[in-house]
Amino acid sequence: MIRKFAVEFLGTAILVFLAVGAATVMFGFKFDGGSVAAGVVVTALAFGLTLLALVYLIGPVSGSHVNPAVTLGALLTGRISLPEAVGYWIAQFAGGIVGALALWGTFATSPLYDRATTGLGADGYGSESMIHIGLGGAFIFETVLTAIFVFVVLRVTSETANAATAAIAIGLTLTVVHLVGIPITGTSVNPARSLGPALVVGGTALSQVWLFIVAPLVGGVLAAGLHRLLYREEGTVLAAEAQQDRETRRAPAS
Repeated sequence: MIRKFAVEFLGTAILVFLAVGAATVMFGFKFDGGSVAAGVVVTALAFGLTLLALVYLIGPVSGSHVNPAVTLGALLTGRISLPEAVGYWIAQFAGGIVGALALWGTFATSPLYDRATTGLGADGYGSESMIHIGLGGAFIFETVLTAIFVFVVLRVTSETANAATAAIAIGLTLTVVHLVGIPITGTSVNPARSLGPALVVGGTALSQVWLFIVAPLVGGVLAAGLHRLLYREEGTVLAAEAQQDRETRRAPAS
């Protein structure tokens, strides 16, 4: 169990350091000749490819949730216990904070960096959104995006799915989610990813971070409910197959 918590901490810290780092470089620093479209693509790929690598790296140990919303989905579909989920959440939030602190410490050595103006890839709505989306729209959007993402994670990591392609599906889904969401809210779909940078930056980012914690968790609940509704017979089928397999092994050879 400690091993699982340790890799969830490490994986979340890596995700924040690399992917939020890409977001900060693309949107925080003002480079001549840069474009919003290029920044969106680079940041989306950074999140997707980092998670893809993490699934291969720590997936065999913890499942590579690195996201409290994914852990909530796993809890509600009966894949992990409540004590295990609580341990995951603590490790993920701690990892997100440490990753953000490490990233801030790195950027702070640059004379071009200013925490108040450059920021740290924090999510936002209203004036902090590229399209100035309102609070209600941001909440709905983050809930829907997270529900889609967590649903895909639950489906491709089920016992009947092809484990070899799970990392690719998860990574590509997170990439697409960011391609759509970055201009709207910056894209959270992960409370741990949002809390760390908001704590470091403070100000408006910190006052708005509640939405990027609550909405993804609501999305995780919706994804778990949808998965149980659409695949409710999966557990029964697997149990019947396991029972048949045990009876076959017990049967005397003729």
